[in-house]
Amino acid sequence: MDLGFESLRDRHINMTVTKFRKFKKSDKNTIINLWKTCKLIVPWNDPLKDINRKLLIKDGLFIVGESKNKVIASAMAGYDGHRGYIYYLAVLPEFQKQGIGSLILSIVEKKLLEMGCPKINLFVRNTNIKIKNFYKINKYEMQDSLVYGKRLIKDD
Repeated sequence: MDLGFESLRDRHINMTVTKFRKFKKSDKNTIINLWKTCKLIVPWNDPLKDINRKLLIKDGLFIVGESKNKVIASAMAGYDGHRGYIYYLAVLPEFQKQGIGSLILSIVEKKLLEMGCPKINLFVRNTNIKIKNFYKINKYEMQDSLVYGKRLIKDD
């Protein structure tokens, strides 16, 4: 069954990742460990609750990258009818700077475009500014906006 994911063979790129697929419930602990390794977990967000909330949406926008049956990358995205959003884009450190992050990002972009999404917003914490160049290379631009937030449900 074609899920709309492409392998690197399809793109004629010689990299370590061999497969991208939708997230499976059995991935939960592995994905949380990936996020911890990539320092994406913060005390005020419970990653298991974030995953469970995402799975309720059933939009197919939670992508996992594998190499030799090992999870090495993830991207969680959403679309609200106005904007697309990307969260938890992560690549294991030993697989970074090989184009894997850009590839999973392009897969998410393609899926959002197919849904009619006109623009993507993503959030980068001030503590993770080293990632700015990655997004710049992938043609994301700093926006002249402030982000305000209000927690409605505490995760702790």
